[in-house]
Amino acid sequence: MSDFDFIDHYGGPTEVKHEDQLADNEAVSSLNCAFVGFGGGGGKLAKAFLDLGFNKTLLINTTTKDQPQGIDPKHLVLIPNADGVGKDVQHGKDVFNNASAVVEDALRTKLGKVDWIFVLAGGGGGTGSASPALHDVFERYLTSVQGKGKVVYIVSWPSAQESLNPTIVSNALSLVNDVAPHPHILIDNERQIQLLRGKVGILNMYPVANTAFAKLLAQVLKLSSEQSSIQSFDSKDLEKCLGVNGRIFIGTTLASDPAASNLGATIFQNCSTRSPCPEPSGKPSTGAMLLVCTPEMASDPEVSKHLDAAISYVGGRTQTLFSGVYIKEELPGLIAILCMSGLPSK
Repeated sequence: MSDFDFIDHYGGPTEVKHEDQLADNEAVSSLNCAFVGFGGGGGKLAKAFLDLGFNKTLLINTTTKDQPQGIDPKHLVLIPNADGVGKDVQHGKDVFNNASAVVEDALRTKLGKVDWIFVLAGGGGGTGSASPALHDVFERYLTSVQGKGKVVYIVSWPSAQESLNPTIVSNALSLVNDVAPHPHILIDNERQIQLLRGKVGILNMYPVANTAFAKLLAQVLKLSSEQSSIQSFDSKDLEKCLGVNGRIFIGTTLASDPAASNLGATIFQNCSTRSPCPEPSGKPSTGAMLLVCTPEMASDPEVSKHLDAAISYVGGRTQTLFSGVYIKEELPGLIAILCMSGLPSK
């Protein structure tokens, strides 16, 4: 080896990045992840994550007509010779199967190495509902870059008004059935509308909803990267939650009185009913309860007792519960985020 000891002087090998590779994520996350949005609905949700600093985000579409405004072209991937699929899921799947090399090339050249891919798609349209046809492409890409995670789908179910159209319902059902065997989060557009009704106008309804959900998931990714002097929810805990096949529920609530005796039931009920996701049903295989409190709350013995009881309450409703308690200044109350994985698909 002495004949080659000069190599040490020049350092070890480094990753060579493609000239089109996107910048690293600025958003803090315990996971090395990317977001890939399909179609109009999935692309708009992907933009919400891009706006939060998840730079490794792609928007893939079969037409330029419903792409969000103000997106740097480097994040856009247009499937050639398509010009939309006319809400025809089978046609969309055929288009993606024929253009799978285009998508796989975009993943390799633009994303580089990531461990987890979040695929975002709106149920109802043809492009988004056809996106699971590329599942083997996503998995092959993760294997090729030695990604340690999985493909997680985030899909939406149409609102009550949208569901009056049989084609939209059929497309959404096709999407939900296709992602059912994989880890997936289902967003109910009707629940989102009900939560925001009277707070924002119709023009801003979905942009506000997309931003709120993106911030919720981003907070889970961020908290799992932080240390806690009380109890940490780390990256391995998060990976076990996201890696379980089946539906993933995520919800949050603000408890103004953390000393309430029924804190656990209140948190569970409010997270369940005021989430954009359909309520959890059955007993999940994995769950996570993240609590964010002020230093004053953490120092109060009575509040601490109720926090422990709240974690135990939720823990009794899951086979395995991970928890984290974090201290932040100037909170309006106790913030709780509830995740449940391995639920049956809706």
